[in-house]
Amino acid sequence: MLKNINPILNADVLRALRAMGHGDDLIVADTNFPSDSVARQTVIGKVLRIDRPAAEVVGAVLSVYPLDTFVDDAAARMEIVDAPDEIPPVQAEVQAAIDAAEGKSWPMISIERYAFYERAKQAYCVIQTGERRFYGCFAFRKGVIPPDGA
Repeated sequence: MLKNINPILNADVLRALRAMGHGDDLIVADTNFPSDSVARQTVIGKVLRIDRPAAEVVGAVLSVYPLDTFVDDAAARMEIVDAPDEIPPVQAEVQAAIDAAEGKSWPMISIERYAFYERAKQAYCVIQTGERRFYGCFAFRKGVIPPDGA
């Protein structure tokens, strides 16, 4: 155990988050996402796992991971097929986790399902969660931590 680090962030996940640089993408996916096959195409090359609900995983990740303030797509969700404006409960819960971590409203953009798969293949890594609800798939672009006093 480490002080001030959420205990669900395992060593593999912490290593990946630390190694990522500005602009790298992180995918947080539900259990139905093709995480293994997609993750093989990412920088890490293997799926990482945290068997917890999506909102809990996102909250833990964002406790140590800065979002990119230079782009509009730093936080994204997979759109529901044929209902792109619909926000299911899992996505509302993740939106609340993002807003809590950032201390302000930070709306996610939506990405069409197959476009999301393509973005995921270009990501640094994929974390597959224990989330069983549909459309619990999210992308987060890493930002920067400014120097002290900036």
